[in-house]
Amino acid sequence: MELTVSKFNRFIFFKLPSAFLCGVRLKQIDENKCVVSVKHRWINQNPFNSMYFAVQAMAAELSTGAMVIYQIQKSGRKISMLVANNKSNFSKKATGRITFVCQDGHLIADAIQKTIATGEGQTFWMKSIGANEEGVQVSEMDFEWSVKLK
Repeated sequence: MELTVSKFNRFIFFKLPSAFLCGVRLKQIDENKCVVSVKHRWINQNPFNSMYFAVQAMAAELSTGAMVIYQIQKSGRKISMLVANNKSNFSKKATGRITFVCQDGHLIADAIQKTIATGEGQTFWMKSIGANEEGVQVSEMDFEWSVKLK
């Protein structure tokens, strides 16, 4: 089964309901790039009139993790995945529509090939940049993913 944007958004509804309720949506995915969007609304606000940091983290993580799922599915192998670490930097208030873009898909294929070849777990860092509607960066998040053959 091919992974599409609409199928993945359905997956978010059933498996990540808090992200779905906060408005996190996948907009684009391929093996190298993933785009996730979320709009600042009442349900995802903080007391400072901007988007709560955890909502930004959900969207940023999804922009990295969706590509990991995509490439695991493409490999045809049973591979587990887990976030091992994360780092974040918030540089501006997140208001309006925030779009998170990750372009580190090339790192996943290497890790999957190595875990299949060696049977040992592999880790790699992926970066997601969140920008507002004007294109101004509001946050930058890094996630360390671990993949291992089941």
